[in-house]
Amino acid sequence: MSAWTLEQAKQHLHAWMEAELKVTAGQNYRIGSRELNRANLYQIREEIKYWKNQVEALENQSKRRGTNRVMRIVPRDL
Repeated sequence: MSAWTLEQAKQHLHAWMEAELKVTAGQNYRIGSRELNRANLYQIREEIKYWKNQVEALENQSKRRGTNRVMRIVPRDL
């Protein structure tokens, strides 16, 4: 069981994907010998991977509901 719903996971994924777009438009700049980094693009991409996996897991979990089967096994001594 996850700590968030599928809808919440999708919102997080969407937010991180927007962050990636904003960062790629202007991640850092230099003034003289000083450089300013606004965000870590690697970390953002890791978060995107994480939330994609969470969304997929929650989608698969909702697909599996109701498909559980109960099987009975009868041991036989041949």
